[in-house]
Amino acid sequence: MIIAIIGSGPGGYVAALKASQLGAKVSVIEFDEVGGTCLNWGCIPTKAILASTEALQKARSLEDYGIDLFGNFSPNIEKIMERKRKIVSTQAKGIRSLFKSWGVNLIEGRAKLLSPRKIEIQKKDGSIDTIDADKIIIATGSKPAQLSMAPFDSEYILSSNDALDIKTIPKSLLIVGAGAIGCEFASIFSELGTEITLLETMPRILPTEDHEISEILQREFKKKKIKLLTGLKLEAVDIKTDGIYAYLQDSKKIVVEKVLISVGRQFNSQGIGLEAVGIHTGQRGEILVNEKMETNVRNVYAIGDVVGGTLLAHKASEEGIVAAYNACGIERKVDYSVIPAAIFTKPEIGSVGLRQYDAEKKGVEIKIGYSHFRTLGKAHVIGEIVGIFKLIADAKTDKLIGVHIIGANASDIIHEGALAIKAGLTVREIAEMVHVHPTISEGFKEAALDIHNMAVHAHCKK
Repeated sequence: MIIAIIGSGPGGYVAALKASQLGAKVSVIEFDEVGGTCLNWGCIPTKAILASTEALQKARSLEDYGIDLFGNFSPNIEKIMERKRKIVSTQAKGIRSLFKSWGVNLIEGRAKLLSPRKIEIQKKDGSIDTIDADKIIIATGSKPAQLSMAPFDSEYILSSNDALDIKTIPKSLLIVGAGAIGCEFASIFSELGTEITLLETMPRILPTEDHEISEILQREFKKKKIKLLTGLKLEAVDIKTDGIYAYLQDSKKIVVEKVLISVGRQFNSQGIGLEAVGIHTGQRGEILVNEKMETNVRNVYAIGDVVGGTLLAHKASEEGIVAAYNACGIERKVDYSVIPAAIFTKPEIGSVGLRQYDAEKKGVEIKIGYSHFRTLGKAHVIGEIVGIFKLIADAKTDKLIGVHIIGANASDIIHEGALAIKAGLTVREIAEMVHVHPTISEGFKEAALDIHNMAVHAHCKK
């Protein structure tokens, strides 16, 4: 079995490794660096920079931990970026090493489908080559979406890619779009000392998250003097010598040094030969697939951001594994019912399952339990008392159907919720599980107990 994979992001490279492990002969075609957006312009570099800003924040509060502070701490953007580049480079070398170990053939060039079994490759030296394959997996990912009134110029109007390679820290920054990406960058640049204005067309930031989670993040952003403008649209920008003039609805105007556009992603489905092969796409350009990641064209699969849905690296990897199995003749389907997500703001956010408004729309009778970080001994020990656990249960079955956490380590703890939902556990079963003390995870148990009004560390309601 010969399998060709177009793209080496978290979907493509994982699919390649799994297909090779299953006995296929695999080639991966990649025009840029291995690892895709996640490794080079997304998950890893943002978290590397965020780790630097968290270290800076911790250093500034050393006196709170009983450590005498001498002098001031300040960010060195060159060193922060160099650390980021080293981390990304190390991870890329790791992928290349895995390819070599499993016999995956990496071809550097731009791919275009000629047929369901043939791919044309334009190499970086300009030469053209073709390869044949029994099965093809498309994993071309996505790129930052632009606004017509504010196209990227990489100097004044920045994409998320541009923001990860800045040379100087801007004094002021307008972030257009307060989804996960916009809020993460707000956390990063605020700690670096940039004056942040966060603009969102919806009534609240993180509009797709549970409303109580987004309200807490709004409150924390306001404490950091991040200016929030919600329910407003950007109408025009004008780059002048004294700054960028951003004109908003209702005749509002702000002047900033830089503008960062974070209004979503655009699918990389153009120019790869989909039309010639007859592969169907949706209204936004996403490649249409079934649960086995099959397109409408036999022997051609697609995975990751380019198929739409929730654009998450770990979702892409799971789809890559499923596509690899099916391409090798072993039937598998993706279970989309339990896919946890995390937003790496300060404080972190983790979510899985139904949000409260989802359950209410579906007409599900629910019970909700809460636990506050400030009740946890570990939260006080590490100086992270902001946050809540919010557990949602089906009132009729007592099964856990949603978990939403904001606070320290939320991105790690959320997997307890994902596993509980996947296993169909009841809230009572979760509440009976012993948790280590002192840990942040104790809040999960307390929130489960709270659903049945049995929380130990809650004040009497009489």
